[in-house]
Amino acid sequence: MEALILLEILLAIIPVGFIAALMGIGGGVLIIPILTAFFHIGIKEAIAVSIVTVVATSITGGSRYLKQGIANVRLGVFLELSTALGAIVGAFATILAPPYVLYLILSVLLFYLSFVQITTSKVEAEKIKHKGFARVEEDGVARALQLSGKYYDTAEGKDVVYRVTGTFKGLVASLVAGICSGMLGIGGGVLKVPVMNQLMNIPMKVAIATSKFMISITASTGAIIYILLGFVNFELMAPTALGVIIGALLGTMVMNRVKAEKLKILFGLLLIYFAYLMLAKGLYAILGVRLPGV
Repeated sequence: MEALILLEILLAIIPVGFIAALMGIGGGVLIIPILTAFFHIGIKEAIAVSIVTVVATSITGGSRYLKQGIANVRLGVFLELSTALGAIVGAFATILAPPYVLYLILSVLLFYLSFVQITTSKVEAEKIKHKGFARVEEDGVARALQLSGKYYDTAEGKDVVYRVTGTFKGLVASLVAGICSGMLGIGGGVLKVPVMNQLMNIPMKVAIATSKFMISITASTGAIIYILLGFVNFELMAPTALGVIIGALLGTMVMNRVKAEKLKILFGLLLIYFAYLMLAKGLYAILGVRLPGV
C-alpha cells in the first residue's frame, strides 16, 4: 500500500482509539466501517485487522487504567469467566436462531439501556458526592472474593469507595453479553459497562476501565486464531494499531478528568448508535432495506 494511504489510515483511526478508551469498548464496530467504506479494504481483511487492533487498544487502555488504579482486576476476571462461556455458546447458537430476530431484540435492549444511562446521569453524580456507592451492602460472593474497591476520581478530587452487589445478576448478564458478542459479532464492552454500572453498583469510570481490561482477554483469543490462519495483513495492521494506541493513550488521559455524569450521557449516546446499527441490520435482513450510514 502507498505510504500516503497508510498515513491517512493512521490519522483516521486515532479518534477510534480515543473513543474506545473513553467509553470502555473495543472499537471494532468503528474500525471495520472506516476501513471498508473509506479505504475500500475487503470485509474479511478488515475484520481480521480489526480484532488484532482491538487487542492493541484494550491492552493500552487496560494497562493505563490499571496504573491509575481504576480497573478492578478481580471483578474483571470474575465476570470474564461468564462472558467467555457466553461467547462460545453464542458462536454455536448462531445456526439455531434467525439473525434478524437477534438484531431486533438487541436493538430494543440497547435503546432501553441508552435511555437508562442518560436518565440516571444525575444519580451517578449524587452517589459520588454523597458516598452512595459505599453505602450499599455487598453480597456474600463479593465479600468472599474481595470484589469491592475504591479509586481516585480526578474530576471530583477525592477517593470513591464502592461495594459490589448483585454478583449473580452480573454473571447472568455477562453471560448474555457474551452470547450476543458471539452471535452478532459485537464487542462485549457495550453491554458489560451498563451491566456493571446498573446491576452491580460499580461506578461508571470503574466499569469503563474494567471493561477495557476484560476486552483485552477476550479479543486476544480471536486475534491469535486470525494470525495463525494467515488472515491478518500486517502492512495494514501497523498504521491501524498505531493509530488506535495513540488514540487510546489520549483517551485514558482524559477519562478520569471528565465528570461521571457526562460519561454516562456520552455512553448513552454511544448505545443509541449501536442500537441503530442493530435495528438497521435487522430491517435489512427482513425487508432488504438498507438504512443510511450502514
